Order: sequence, then C-alpha cells, then structure tokens
Amino acid sequence: MQTKMLAGQVAVVTGASSGLGVRFAKILSEAGASVALMARRTDRLDAVVAEIKAAGGQAVAIPLDVANAAAIGPALDEAQAALGPISILINNAGVAGEGRALDISIEDWDATFAVNTRGVFFAAREAAARMIASGVAEAGKARIVNIASIAGMNVLPGVPAYCASKAAVISITKSLSREWARKLIAVNALCPGFIETAINEEWFKTEGGKRQVQSFPRRRLMLDSDLDAVFMALCGPGANGMTGSVITIDDGQYV
Repeated sequence: MQTKMLAGQVAVVTGASSGLGVRFAKILSEAGASVALMARRTDRLDAVVAEIKAAGGQAVAIPLDVANAAAIGPALDEAQAALGPISILINNAGVAGEGRALDISIEDWDATFAVNTRGVFFAAREAAARMIASGVAEAGKARIVNIASIAGMNVLPGVPAYCASKAAVISITKSLSREWARKLIAVNALCPGFIETAINEEWFKTEGGKRQVQSFPRRRLMLDSDLDAVFMALCGPGANGMTGSVITIDDGQYV
C-alpha cells in the first residue's frame, strides 16, 4: 500500500465552501492530510466535510470571513485544537471585485482588497507564527500557498480592483518568502487561468463570455483538476527547494 504524501499533516483551506477551495480540500484529504475548511457559508462547509469523512478522511468546518482580520488567528487556533499543528495554509478565499474604474465604489474597492489581499497577508502571518511556535517550520514541513491569478500579471478589462489585489498577492508572496526563508517556511503563489467557478459562471454563459473563451488559443476553459499536480507539489515535499515562486497554469490563455 502506497504511503500518502501528506499523512499526519494538517491543512487549512480558506474559501473552502465552493469552487477551487472544495477541490483543494478534497485532494489534500486524499493525500492524507487532515483538513480544516474555512469560509463564511457554513452550510456548504458542512456538506464538503461530510463528503471528506465519507471517503475516509478527517476534516472540520470552521466559520471564517477573512475580511475580518481579527478573526483569523482564533480560527487557526480552533483548527489546531481540533486537528493538531498546522503545516499547510491554502490562502484561497477571494471575491470578483467587479466594476470599471469610473464605476466601482470606494466600498467595493475596499471590500475586494479586504478579502483578496489583506486576508491573504494576515492569514499567512497568523499561520506562520503558529508553524514556527509548533516546530513544524523547523522540521521543514511548513507550506503557504497563496492562490493569486493570471489577473495579477495581466490586465483584465473591467476588474481593476481584482487585478490590483491579485498583483499585490504576488508581491506579498515574494516578500514573505524572503522574510521567512531562514525559518524554512515555503511561501509560493499559484496563478490559475480561467476556470469556471461560482465567481464567473454567470459571465461565461453570456455572449461576451462565450466570445472570450473562443479568443483563447485552445478555445476552452480549464478544469479545476488541471491545477492538481502543481498544487500538490507546492503543498508537499516537492516544495523543499521552492519558495517565492509564482507559477502560472492557464492552458496557454495568455501566451
């Protein structure tokens, strides 16, 4: 029987109630990790936790709105009390940040950055502090994976707040990787291309969305499973020699 790569480890996934967060939580569990799923929509979290447990995994649901930075530390403490010391943080929570520059309100701009950028920074900081205190970092098992976007490196029309927030995530990733390099915490960013999720599914049903898909070199959207191999490399031993990396997986959409 093959040993599971992440057996004995504890992972936290923010934004785990839908889309990529659900996928990440499930494949982390399949690799042997115990998983704390965090999001605002607790009813959906409970359903995913039930699926993971039915498949033989261990998981807990913890309510968290990452826009409330003060709530992040206590949520991580709850995860550790339930499952043990955290070794993996997946900073996945995000919002679409829609609105053209002349239209977006101050409140919507701030809300985008509160989740997409500030939430990422403070979740990473709180997780790193606990990884250091528990000895997980010194053991070389600490992993922080920030889910950025191709929008952090390309200008997407109509979403300047989203693009700016994801560009900031890339910068944060590099800054933290350097600051914590000698602590042995691997901090990397994954930049997916367009995958149909709850954030964009309505757009891709429109004529404009369909034209956008046809403009891609392969004329298709990616599957969430297209991220699996690289994602798991960033979470496990594959990241032993990686920190500060920003990896794009976009099916050639922005070649």
